[in-house]
Amino acid sequence: MVEKDTIRLLRECDAGVKMGISSIDDVIASVSSEELKTLLINCRSEHAKLECELDELLKDYHDEGKDPNLMAKGMSWVKTNVMLAMDGSDATIADLMTDGCDMGVKSLSKYLNQYAAADEVSKDIAKRLIKIEADLAVNMRGFL
Repeated sequence: MVEKDTIRLLRECDAGVKMGISSIDDVIASVSSEELKTLLINCRSEHAKLECELDELLKDYHDEGKDPNLMAKGMSWVKTNVMLAMDGSDATIADLMTDGCDMGVKSLSKYLNQYAAADEVSKDIAKRLIKIEADLAVNMRGFL
């Protein structure tokens, strides 16, 4: 049970990290504020570091990880592009990022509870990813 929950939690973290990176990549070119751009670049870097850790752990379990849900990724892309076409301001970008972070925190928290038998290393990664997402949401408030 421990190994099964560990792999499942790692997969969900992998999908979450990839979704976060993709979301930042979708908006970064539209950012005007250097401060906001720096926050997003730093957050993307933190996601990329976690992605490397996740890849190594998943390899140890002979697992390829998980891509974000296609429907969720597609809907996020459409929402982002429609909102940016209507208003490409930093406030809109901060709003989009806040919504994405909130969804990430909610999903990851659910998986952390659902896969309670996962090992401590996997739980730690999930908690770190939740913290990164929560911190970014807080940092976005000044741009709303």
